[in-house]
Amino acid sequence: MDFNMKKLASDAGIFFTRAVQFTEEKFGQAEKTELDAHFESLLARADSTKNWTEKILRQTEVLLQPNPSARVEEFLYEKLDRKVPSRVTNGELLAQYMAEAASELGPTTPYGKTLIKVAEAEKHLGAAERDFIHTASINFLTPLRNFLEGDWKTISKERRLLQNRRLDLDASKARLKKAKAAEAKATLWNDEVDKAEQELRVAQTEFDRQAEVTRLLLEGISSTHVNHLRCLHEFIESQTTYYAQCYRHMLDLQKQLGRFPGTFVGTAEPASPPLSSTSPTTTAATMPMGPSVADLAPPGEAALRLEEVAPPASGTRKARVLYDYEASDSSELALLADELITVYSLPGMDPDWLIGERGNKKGKVPVTYLELLS
Repeated sequence: MDFNMKKLASDAGIFFTRAVQFTEEKFGQAEKTELDAHFESLLARADSTKNWTEKILRQTEVLLQPNPSARVEEFLYEKLDRKVPSRVTNGELLAQYMAEAASELGPTTPYGKTLIKVAEAEKHLGAAERDFIHTASINFLTPLRNFLEGDWKTISKERRLLQNRRLDLDASKARLKKAKAAEAKATLWNDEVDKAEQELRVAQTEFDRQAEVTRLLLEGISSTHVNHLRCLHEFIESQTTYYAQCYRHMLDLQKQLGRFPGTFVGTAEPASPPLSSTSPTTTAATMPMGPSVADLAPPGEAALRLEEVAPPASGTRKARVLYDYEASDSSELALLADELITVYSLPGMDPDWLIGERGNKKGKVPVTYLELLS
């Protein structure tokens, strides 16, 4: 009991001495041991690494799981060391709704058939998203968390210990200075000065040792950057794979829907009226078709020779360009926002594209970049 009381009293005395030293430094009433420029640079780089790692981690979590409630739930499961329950992705839920809608509205109707096809594609997209989230969490988020919850906590602990050692060192320097001043006035015996010098040597040794330990940890930030760089490459690879899968699934869906042209043009069922006079996709789908052009070949055959394409006798429209568009090849027409062009469609042409003319220039233009004028 006496030992514990003495230890508590000693700890309280050390804490009080450090508090006094810290306060006097803040008010400029005490000298402070400054760290060298290289050490300060290591500290600044470590702090910057920690701050940006936190921001990148949090924003990646938002990217992978936009729902804040779901993120909180997953965080709680992790803290409780329990397995996070499997969650249906938005794409999979949409696929479920579309499949159920097709079943109720008629799976043999054009709309029902299309719903089934799209539902299958959305199901694949949802599965691809699930794989991407899982891979990114393991290869990217986990290493970032490990750094913040492991290495950084160790660095922070050693830095706090270094700060305490520095305060002890500066307090010892102040005591020695006062002891020497008192000795000069013959108010203290020499043993008081010797005691202060011994305390200073001990404090200096402990400070130097702790500074070396902290320096080594801070220099390890370079290894952290190398590890995070590798994880970043893996994250990009998983993201690239995910988007490539999405593109492939959507391309397959587009080809499947292309086998049902009645879904878009020339359907036997009454067409629904356009949602608005400025709906480019709907208006393009209901535009009159021009004469057949033999050069509008299907994929794998000869490309469309624009110089041989003539506008249809009827069915041309004026269109205002909504956004700038840079042509990807010679068959497309570059667009500038707010300019007016003449557009028309051709039989067998992709419904997302039209032929656009401006002066003596002609080329394919994307429907989504246009506002068709009445």
